[in-house]
Amino acid sequence: MIDRTHELPVVRQCQLLKLSRSTAYYQPQPVSDADLALMRRIDELHLAYPFAGARMLRDLLRREGHTIGRKRVRTLMTRMGINAVYRKPRTSQRHPAHRVYPYLLRHLEITRPNHVWAADITYIPMTRGFVYLFAVLDWASRRVLAWRLSNTLTTDFCLDAVQEAITQYGTPDIFNTDQGCQFTSLEFTGLLKDHGIQISMDGKGCWRDNVFVERLWKSIKYEEVYLHAYETVSAAQQGLERYLTFYNQIRPHRALDGHTPNGVYVDNLPTRRTAA
Repeated sequence: MIDRTHELPVVRQCQLLKLSRSTAYYQPQPVSDADLALMRRIDELHLAYPFAGARMLRDLLRREGHTIGRKRVRTLMTRMGINAVYRKPRTSQRHPAHRVYPYLLRHLEITRPNHVWAADITYIPMTRGFVYLFAVLDWASRRVLAWRLSNTLTTDFCLDAVQEAITQYGTPDIFNTDQGCQFTSLEFTGLLKDHGIQISMDGKGCWRDNVFVERLWKSIKYEEVYLHAYETVSAAQQGLERYLTFYNQIRPHRALDGHTPNGVYVDNLPTRRTAA
């Protein structure tokens, strides 16, 4: 937007674009090692105590010897894209362009693949930074159908993963997410509507509505992410690809009577009619 090679001074360009000069001169600063260590610990505490807000996390961190205030904890939580789980007032107030859809899975028996898919985003720590992981999960089989990494909380990498899952596995009857802005966006809901998929969204603060994805995050982090210090995004990509292959094809699940997600998904797909 600002062209530093243009004959107009940067100050005048800012005036014309109605931008603050500080925006033009600001240089992004890398996240400090201390903040990265705190963010990883906050992520671990959030997995263990999803109801803990900035004040409780501050107190938990102080008990571990960290000198930290609530505002800094809140800043790091915002950067990580996490929030405490609790019911907030006036949750029905939404921008008209960001409609919130009802939760469709309550009392619904889900026993076959491609009946319900679920998706979410989580924070992945690295040695010198962090990325965000988005995954699409088949509810009945727990199979991870598609996933993407991104260094920003945008909608495009979510759309790429959903489109890949649809291309490879067809369409589900219902797609469930939380009420994150990526999932209420017109681009995301429009993609689902274009394929005739019913849209379901968790109640505000009701993490149990998407509990299988939350359980997936716990498995990924404790069995892979926290055991490795990824140096680069490509290393994180390779590590997660290795683990999710193991998760889908080798790792037995107690909830699936010891079977793998791949086995349950393939064995229970509805039979397709063939032309005579």
